Amino acid sequence: MTAREKSPPPPLDGATLLNEVEVFHRRFNVFPTEAAYVAVTLWNAHAHLLDCFDSTPRLAFLSPEPGSGKSRALEIVDTLVPRPMVAVNASAAALFRAVSGPDGRPTILFDEIDTIFGPKAGDNEELRGFLNAGHRRTGVTYRCIGDGGNQTVQAFPSYTAVAVAGLGSLPDTILTRSVIIRMRRRAFNERIEPYRARLHEREGHKLRDRLAKWAETVREQVMGAWPEMPEGVTDRPADVWEPLLAIADAAGGDWPQRAREACVVLVKASRTDARASLGVRLLTDLRDHVMAGLDRLPTIAVLDRLNALDDAPWADIQGKPLDSRRLSKMLSEYVTANNEPIVPRNIRSAGSVLKGYYSEDLADAWARYCPPPSPESATSATPLQPSSQPPLV
Repeated sequence: MTAREKSPPPPLDGATLLNEVEVFHRRFNVFPTEAAYVAVTLWNAHAHLLDCFDSTPRLAFLSPEPGSGKSRALEIVDTLVPRPMVAVNASAAALFRAVSGPDGRPTILFDEIDTIFGPKAGDNEELRGFLNAGHRRTGVTYRCIGDGGNQTVQAFPSYTAVAVAGLGSLPDTILTRSVIIRMRRRAFNERIEPYRARLHEREGHKLRDRLAKWAETVREQVMGAWPEMPEGVTDRPADVWEPLLAIADAAGGDWPQRAREACVVLVKASRTDARASLGVRLLTDLRDHVMAGLDRLPTIAVLDRLNALDDAPWADIQGKPLDSRRLSKMLSEYVTANNEPIVPRNIRSAGSVLKGYYSEDLADAWARYCPPPSPESATSATPLQPSSQPPLV
Protein backbone atom coordinates (compact mmCIF):
# COMPACT_ATOMS: atom_id res chain seq x y z
CA MET A 1 0.00 0.00 0.00
CA THR A 2 1.45 3.38 -1.02
CA ALA A 3 1.51 6.41 1.23
CA ARG A 4 -1.38 7.92 -0.74
CA GLU A 5 -3.43 4.75 -0.27
CA LYS A 6 -3.03 4.74 3.49
CA SER A 7 -6.36 4.90 5.31
CA PRO A 8 -7.16 8.19 7.08
CA PRO A 9 -6.62 8.33 10.82
CA PRO A 10 -9.62 7.23 12.87
CA PRO A 11 -11.95 10.01 14.01
CA LEU A 12 -11.21 11.51 17.40
CA ASP A 13 -13.25 9.95 20.19
CA GLY A 14 -14.59 12.87 22.22
CA ALA A 15 -15.79 10.78 25.16
CA THR A 16 -12.40 9.10 25.56
CA LEU A 17 -10.62 12.42 25.29
CA LEU A 18 -12.79 14.01 27.98
CA ASN A 19 -12.15 10.97 30.17
CA GLU A 20 -8.41 11.58 29.82
CA VAL A 21 -8.80 15.27 30.69
CA GLU A 22 -10.81 14.31 33.77
CA VAL A 23 -8.14 11.81 34.84
CA PHE A 24 -5.49 14.51 34.42
CA HIS A 25 -7.41 16.76 36.85
CA ARG A 26 -7.89 13.91 39.31
CA ARG A 27 -4.14 13.33 39.47
CA PHE A 28 -3.52 16.77 40.97
CA ASN A 29 -6.86 18.10 42.30
CA VAL A 30 -9.27 16.96 44.98
CA PHE A 31 -12.63 18.49 44.10
CA PRO A 32 -15.52 18.44 46.58
CA THR A 33 -17.91 16.40 44.39
CA GLU A 34 -17.90 14.13 41.36
CA ALA A 35 -20.01 16.79 39.64
CA ALA A 36 -17.11 19.23 39.95
CA TYR A 37 -14.78 17.00 37.90
CA VAL A 38 -17.41 16.74 35.17
CA ALA A 39 -18.07 20.48 35.09
CA VAL A 40 -14.39 21.51 35.06
CA THR A 41 -13.58 19.02 32.29
CA LEU A 42 -16.43 20.30 30.13
CA TRP A 43 -15.41 23.90 30.83
CA ASN A 44 -11.88 23.15 29.58
CA ALA A 45 -13.33 21.86 26.31
CA HIS A 46 -15.81 24.72 25.91
CA ALA A 47 -12.94 27.24 25.94
CA HIS A 48 -11.85 25.79 22.56
CA LEU A 49 -15.32 26.38 21.06
CA LEU A 50 -16.17 29.79 22.45
CA ASP A 51 -17.37 31.21 19.14
CA CYS A 52 -20.09 28.55 18.97
CA PHE A 53 -22.00 29.87 21.97
CA ASP A 54 -24.01 32.95 22.88
CA SER A 55 -22.55 33.02 26.38
CA THR A 56 -19.65 31.60 28.37
CA PRO A 57 -19.92 30.57 32.02
CA ARG A 58 -17.30 31.76 34.45
CA LEU A 59 -15.55 28.99 36.38
CA ALA A 60 -15.07 29.92 40.04
CA PHE A 61 -12.90 27.99 42.50
CA LEU A 62 -13.83 29.46 45.89
CA SER A 63 -13.06 28.51 49.48
CA PRO A 64 -13.37 30.00 52.97
CA GLU A 65 -9.72 29.35 53.87
CA PRO A 66 -6.31 29.31 52.15
CA GLY A 67 -4.66 26.01 51.30
CA SER A 68 -7.73 24.49 49.68
CA GLY A 69 -6.27 23.77 46.24
CA LYS A 70 -7.80 26.71 44.35
CA SER A 71 -4.59 27.93 42.78
CA ARG A 72 -3.53 24.41 41.85
CA ALA A 73 -6.88 23.83 40.14
CA LEU A 74 -6.37 27.03 38.16
CA GLU A 75 -2.83 25.92 37.32
CA ILE A 76 -4.10 22.67 35.80
CA VAL A 77 -6.76 24.55 33.84
CA ASP A 78 -3.95 26.76 32.52
CA THR A 79 -2.38 23.79 30.71
CA LEU A 80 -5.63 22.75 29.00
CA VAL A 81 -7.17 25.94 27.61
CA PRO A 82 -6.24 28.03 24.55
CA ARG A 83 -4.04 31.11 25.01
CA PRO A 84 -4.14 31.25 28.83
CA MET A 85 -3.58 34.66 30.35
CA VAL A 86 -2.79 34.55 34.07
CA ALA A 87 -4.09 37.75 35.64
CA VAL A 88 -3.43 38.78 39.24
CA ASN A 89 -4.51 42.33 40.09
CA ALA A 90 -4.87 43.07 36.37
CA SER A 91 -6.74 46.25 35.51
CA ALA A 92 -9.93 46.27 33.48
CA ALA A 93 -8.14 48.31 30.80
CA ALA A 94 -5.42 45.68 30.43
CA LEU A 95 -7.96 42.88 30.18
CA PHE A 96 -10.24 44.41 27.57
CA ARG A 97 -7.25 45.40 25.44
CA ALA A 98 -5.95 41.83 25.66
CA VAL A 99 -9.33 40.42 24.59
CA SER A 100 -9.48 42.69 21.55
CA GLY A 101 -5.76 42.38 20.74
CA PRO A 102 -4.27 40.98 17.52
CA ASP A 103 -3.08 37.72 19.10
CA GLY A 104 -6.57 36.31 19.51
CA ARG A 105 -8.95 36.00 22.41
CA PRO A 106 -7.22 34.77 25.60
CA THR A 107 -8.62 32.54 28.32
CA ILE A 108 -8.30 34.72 31.41
CA LEU A 109 -7.26 32.94 34.61
CA PHE A 110 -7.70 35.27 37.58
CA ASP A 111 -6.11 34.04 40.81
CA GLU A 112 -6.63 35.79 44.16
CA ILE A 113 -9.86 37.34 42.93
CA ASP A 114 -10.67 38.20 46.57
CA THR A 115 -8.06 40.97 46.37
CA ILE A 116 -10.30 42.58 43.74
CA PHE A 117 -13.73 41.96 45.24
CA GLY A 118 -12.98 41.17 48.87
CA PRO A 119 -14.27 43.25 51.80
CA LYS A 120 -11.10 45.34 51.98
CA ALA A 121 -10.66 45.82 48.25
CA GLY A 122 -13.09 48.70 47.78
CA ASP A 123 -15.18 49.10 44.66
CA ASN A 124 -14.02 47.67 41.36
CA GLU A 125 -17.00 48.53 39.24
CA GLU A 126 -14.95 48.83 36.05
CA LEU A 127 -13.54 45.32 36.37
CA ARG A 128 -16.89 43.96 37.50
CA GLY A 129 -18.48 45.55 34.45
CA PHE A 130 -15.89 43.94 32.18
CA LEU A 131 -16.49 40.48 33.66
CA ASN A 132 -20.27 40.92 33.43
CA ALA A 133 -20.20 42.18 29.84
CA GLY A 134 -17.81 39.44 28.74
CA HIS A 135 -20.30 36.75 29.71
CA ARG A 136 -22.25 37.39 26.49
CA ARG A 137 -20.95 37.16 22.94
CA THR A 138 -22.39 40.63 22.28
CA GLY A 139 -20.61 42.10 25.29
CA VAL A 140 -18.46 45.16 24.66
CA THR A 141 -16.67 47.75 26.76
CA TYR A 142 -16.75 51.37 25.57
CA ARG A 143 -13.74 53.64 25.98
CA CYS A 144 -12.72 57.09 24.78
CA ILE A 145 -9.70 56.98 22.48
CA GLY A 146 -7.56 59.99 21.61
CA ASP A 147 -6.40 63.21 23.25
CA GLY A 148 -8.25 66.28 24.37
CA GLY A 149 -11.02 67.30 22.03
CA ASN A 150 -10.09 64.64 19.46
CA GLN A 151 -11.44 61.75 21.50
CA THR A 152 -13.74 59.20 19.94
CA VAL A 153 -15.76 56.41 21.53
CA GLN A 154 -14.58 52.92 20.62
CA ALA A 155 -16.20 49.59 21.49
CA PHE A 156 -13.81 46.88 22.69
CA PRO A 157 -15.08 43.26 22.64
CA SER A 158 -15.27 41.72 26.12
CA TYR A 159 -16.46 38.20 25.32
CA THR A 160 -13.95 35.66 26.58
CA ALA A 161 -13.65 32.64 28.86
CA VAL A 162 -12.72 33.48 32.46
CA ALA A 163 -11.80 31.21 35.38
CA VAL A 164 -11.19 32.69 38.82
CA ALA A 165 -9.94 31.47 42.20
CA GLY A 166 -10.19 33.17 45.55
CA LEU A 167 -11.32 33.28 49.15
CA GLY A 168 -14.89 33.94 50.15
CA SER A 169 -17.45 34.76 47.52
CA LEU A 170 -17.98 36.99 44.49
CA PRO A 171 -20.35 39.81 43.60
CA ASP A 172 -23.82 38.47 42.87
CA THR A 173 -23.67 39.58 39.24
CA ILE A 174 -20.61 37.37 38.66
CA LEU A 175 -21.64 34.54 40.98
CA THR A 176 -24.87 33.89 39.08
CA ARG A 177 -22.92 33.64 35.81
CA SER A 178 -20.53 31.04 37.20
CA VAL A 179 -20.05 27.34 37.65
CA ILE A 180 -19.10 27.38 41.33
CA ILE A 181 -16.67 24.86 42.78
CA ARG A 182 -16.52 25.20 46.58
CA MET A 183 -13.03 23.95 47.35
CA ARG A 184 -11.97 22.61 50.73
CA ARG A 185 -8.75 21.52 52.36
CA ARG A 186 -7.58 18.04 51.51
CA ALA A 187 -8.22 15.41 54.17
CA PHE A 188 -5.37 13.22 55.42
CA ASN A 189 -6.67 10.24 53.47
CA GLU A 190 -7.03 12.14 50.19
CA ARG A 191 -3.92 11.60 48.11
CA ILE A 192 -2.87 13.43 44.97
CA GLU A 193 0.18 13.41 42.78
CA PRO A 194 2.58 16.33 43.34
CA TYR A 195 2.39 18.70 40.37
CA ARG A 196 5.68 19.74 38.81
CA ALA A 197 5.28 22.18 35.94
CA ARG A 198 8.41 21.12 34.07
CA LEU A 199 7.25 17.49 34.16
CA HIS A 200 3.50 17.69 33.83
CA GLU A 201 2.83 20.90 31.90
CA ARG A 202 3.82 19.12 28.71
CA GLU A 203 1.21 16.42 29.35
CA GLY A 204 -1.47 19.04 29.82
CA HIS A 205 -0.45 20.79 26.61
CA LYS A 206 -0.75 17.55 24.66
CA LEU A 207 -4.30 17.16 25.94
CA ARG A 208 -4.95 20.81 25.11
CA ASP A 209 -3.81 20.29 21.52
CA ARG A 210 -6.01 17.21 21.19
CA LEU A 211 -8.97 19.15 22.60
CA ALA A 212 -8.35 21.83 19.97
CA LYS A 213 -8.31 19.25 17.16
CA TRP A 214 -11.44 17.54 18.43
CA ALA A 215 -13.18 20.88 18.78
CA GLU A 216 -12.72 21.53 15.07
CA THR A 217 -14.40 18.22 14.21
CA VAL A 218 -17.55 19.04 16.21
CA ARG A 219 -17.70 22.79 15.64
CA GLU A 220 -20.69 22.71 13.30
CA GLN A 221 -22.52 20.20 15.48
CA VAL A 222 -22.04 22.29 18.60
CA MET A 223 -22.84 25.60 16.91
CA GLY A 224 -26.33 24.47 15.98
CA ALA A 225 -27.04 22.62 19.21
CA TRP A 226 -29.88 23.37 21.60
CA PRO A 227 -29.16 20.90 24.41
CA GLU A 228 -32.06 19.62 26.46
CA MET A 229 -31.94 21.03 29.98
CA PRO A 230 -32.65 19.00 33.10
CA GLU A 231 -36.04 19.68 34.61
CA GLY A 232 -36.07 22.87 36.65
CA VAL A 233 -32.91 24.38 35.12
CA THR A 234 -34.03 27.61 33.46
CA ASP A 235 -33.10 31.27 33.07
CA ARG A 236 -29.56 32.16 34.21
CA PRO A 237 -28.53 28.60 35.23
CA ALA A 238 -29.59 27.42 31.77
CA ASP A 239 -27.39 30.10 30.18
CA VAL A 240 -24.49 28.91 32.32
CA TRP A 241 -24.89 25.23 31.49
CA GLU A 242 -25.98 25.31 27.85
CA PRO A 243 -22.40 25.37 26.43
CA LEU A 244 -21.26 22.58 28.76
CA LEU A 245 -24.18 20.31 27.92
CA ALA A 246 -23.64 20.95 24.20
CA ILE A 247 -20.03 19.82 24.61
CA ALA A 248 -21.13 16.69 26.48
CA ASP A 249 -23.69 15.80 23.79
CA ALA A 250 -21.04 16.19 21.10
CA ALA A 251 -18.63 13.93 23.00
CA GLY A 252 -21.17 11.15 23.48
CA GLY A 253 -20.58 8.07 25.60
CA ASP A 254 -21.80 8.59 29.15
CA TRP A 255 -20.97 12.30 29.10
CA PRO A 256 -24.49 13.55 28.24
CA GLN A 257 -25.90 11.76 31.28
CA ARG A 258 -23.03 12.68 33.60
CA ALA A 259 -23.20 16.30 32.48
CA ARG A 260 -26.89 16.61 33.27
CA GLU A 261 -26.45 14.92 36.63
CA ALA A 262 -23.62 17.35 37.42
CA CYS A 263 -25.76 20.27 36.26
CA VAL A 264 -28.55 19.35 38.68
CA VAL A 265 -26.13 18.88 41.58
CA LEU A 266 -24.21 22.13 41.08
CA VAL A 267 -27.24 24.28 40.25
CA LYS A 268 -28.98 23.03 43.39
CA ALA A 269 -25.86 23.70 45.44
CA SER A 270 -25.54 27.22 44.03
CA ARG A 271 -29.16 27.98 44.92
CA THR A 272 -28.74 26.64 48.44
CA ASP A 273 -25.38 28.29 48.97
CA ALA A 274 -26.00 31.55 47.17
CA ARG A 275 -25.77 34.53 49.44
CA ALA A 276 -28.61 36.95 49.01
CA SER A 277 -27.85 40.55 48.29
CA LEU A 278 -27.32 42.66 51.38
CA GLY A 279 -30.67 44.33 50.78
CA VAL A 280 -32.55 41.02 50.66
CA ARG A 281 -30.68 39.85 53.76
CA LEU A 282 -31.79 43.04 55.53
CA LEU A 283 -35.42 42.58 54.53
CA THR A 284 -35.37 38.93 55.60
CA ASP A 285 -33.79 39.66 58.98
CA LEU A 286 -36.33 42.43 59.59
CA ARG A 287 -39.19 40.07 58.82
CA ASP A 288 -37.95 36.96 60.63
CA HIS A 289 -35.95 38.27 63.58
CA VAL A 290 -36.58 41.95 64.23
CA MET A 291 -40.21 42.81 63.48
CA ALA A 292 -41.84 39.38 63.64
CA GLY A 293 -45.26 39.83 65.24
CA LEU A 294 -44.89 43.62 65.41
CA ASP A 295 -46.74 46.26 63.45
CA ARG A 296 -44.11 48.95 64.03
CA LEU A 297 -40.72 49.46 65.67
CA PRO A 298 -38.60 52.57 66.35
CA THR A 299 -35.38 52.85 64.38
CA ILE A 300 -33.25 52.69 67.52
CA ALA A 301 -34.84 49.35 68.46
CA VAL A 302 -34.49 48.06 64.88
CA LEU A 303 -30.76 48.81 64.93
CA ASP A 304 -30.26 47.29 68.39
CA ARG A 305 -31.89 44.06 67.29
CA LEU A 306 -30.13 43.89 63.93
CA ASN A 307 -26.69 44.52 65.42
CA ALA A 308 -27.30 41.90 68.11
CA LEU A 309 -28.07 39.12 65.62
CA ASP A 310 -25.52 36.33 65.60
CA ASP A 311 -24.24 35.21 62.20
CA ALA A 312 -25.36 38.47 60.59
CA PRO A 313 -23.28 41.22 58.95
CA TRP A 314 -24.95 44.23 60.59
CA ALA A 315 -22.57 44.73 63.52
CA ASP A 316 -19.58 45.01 61.18
CA ILE A 317 -20.20 46.52 57.76
CA GLN A 318 -16.86 47.78 56.47
CA GLY A 319 -15.68 48.08 60.05
CA LYS A 320 -18.75 49.87 61.46
CA PRO A 321 -22.13 48.77 62.81
CA LEU A 322 -25.23 49.54 60.77
CA ASP A 323 -26.55 53.03 61.62
CA SER A 324 -29.81 54.85 60.95
CA ARG A 325 -28.49 56.68 57.89
CA ARG A 326 -27.37 53.52 56.09
CA LEU A 327 -30.50 51.63 57.18
CA SER A 328 -32.68 54.36 55.71
CA LYS A 329 -30.68 54.43 52.47
CA MET A 330 -30.87 50.66 52.03
CA LEU A 331 -34.59 50.43 52.69
CA SER A 332 -35.43 53.42 50.49
CA GLU A 333 -34.35 51.37 47.48
CA TYR A 334 -37.47 49.26 48.00
CA VAL A 335 -41.05 50.51 47.80
CA THR A 336 -44.34 50.02 49.58
CA ALA A 337 -47.48 48.54 48.03
CA ASN A 338 -48.31 52.11 46.98
CA ASN A 339 -45.04 52.33 45.03
CA GLU A 340 -43.51 54.82 47.44
CA PRO A 341 -40.01 54.44 48.93
CA ILE A 342 -39.83 52.75 52.32
CA VAL A 343 -38.86 55.51 54.74
CA PRO A 344 -39.00 55.92 58.53
CA ARG A 345 -42.24 57.40 59.84
CA ASN A 346 -43.29 58.81 63.18
CA ILE A 347 -44.21 56.36 65.93
CA ARG A 348 -45.93 57.62 69.06
CA SER A 349 -45.26 55.52 72.15
CA ALA A 350 -45.27 56.23 75.88
CA GLY A 351 -45.83 59.93 75.37
CA SER A 352 -42.95 60.43 72.93
CA VAL A 353 -42.56 60.42 69.16
CA LEU A 354 -39.77 58.46 67.52
CA LYS A 355 -38.89 57.67 63.94
CA GLY A 356 -39.30 54.05 62.94
CA TYR A 357 -40.63 51.50 60.47
CA TYR A 358 -44.05 49.93 59.91
CA SER A 359 -44.62 46.33 58.90
CA GLU A 360 -47.32 47.40 56.45
CA ASP A 361 -44.72 49.48 54.58
CA LEU A 362 -42.37 46.51 54.35
CA ALA A 363 -44.97 43.84 53.56
CA ASP A 364 -44.85 44.21 49.76
CA ALA A 365 -41.03 44.04 49.67
CA TRP A 366 -41.09 41.01 51.98
CA ALA A 367 -43.50 39.21 49.65
CA ARG A 368 -41.53 40.06 46.49
CA TYR A 369 -37.91 39.58 47.54
CA CYS A 370 -37.63 37.35 50.60
CA PRO A 371 -37.57 33.55 50.63
CA PRO A 372 -40.49 31.84 52.42
CA PRO A 373 -40.27 32.32 56.19
CA SER A 374 -38.83 29.45 58.20
CA PRO A 375 -40.92 27.74 60.90
CA GLU A 376 -38.65 29.28 63.52
CA SER A 377 -39.60 32.82 62.46
CA ALA A 378 -41.30 35.14 64.89
CA THR A 379 -39.47 33.67 67.87
CA SER A 380 -36.90 36.35 68.57
CA ALA A 381 -38.94 39.54 68.57
CA THR A 382 -40.56 40.91 71.70
CA PRO A 383 -43.81 42.71 70.88
CA LEU A 384 -44.21 46.30 71.98
CA GLN A 385 -47.19 47.36 73.98
CA PRO A 386 -49.77 48.80 71.59
CA SER A 387 -49.98 52.54 71.66
CA SER A 388 -53.17 54.21 72.81
CA GLN A 389 -52.47 57.05 70.41
CA PRO A 390 -52.78 56.80 66.59
CA PRO A 391 -49.41 56.98 64.85
CA LEU A 392 -48.29 60.28 63.41
CA VAL A 393 -47.55 60.28 59.71
